[in-house]
Amino acid sequence: QVQVVESGGGSVQAGASLRLSCTASGRTFSSFDWAWFRQVPGKYREFVSGLSVFGNFVRYADSVKGRFTISINNASNTVYLQMNSLKPGDTAVYYCGARPGSSIVLIDSRHYNYWGQGTQVTVSS
Repeated sequence: QVQVVESGGGSVQAGASLRLSCTASGRTFSSFDWAWFRQVPGKYREFVSGLSVFGNFVRYADSVKGRFTISINNASNTVYLQMNSLKPGDTAVYYCGARPGSSIVLIDSRHYNYWGQGTQVTVSS
């Protein structure tokens, strides 16, 4: 089992930055692929960014490319999402997901086995 906890969300104005953290415990952290998704009420869970542990591939949604950066610190079992130049359209609950390690980054949330409780990000204009 993998326990996942997200943190770092908040309410900011457009143009501001936030850094989300995803801390995991349980099975070997470095053997998993990790991804960030976001969801607003009534909509599906949308892929934001992810990385594959084998092959070191990183992928971003077009809507966040150039503004968000995903990174990982295996020593602290933490995945980060640095979010810059935030826009009101980025408002959502952000979730961190994990799946067994692979050489590709999957963007469908159904492929991820472990999830945290989510952290709210609200961006006002």
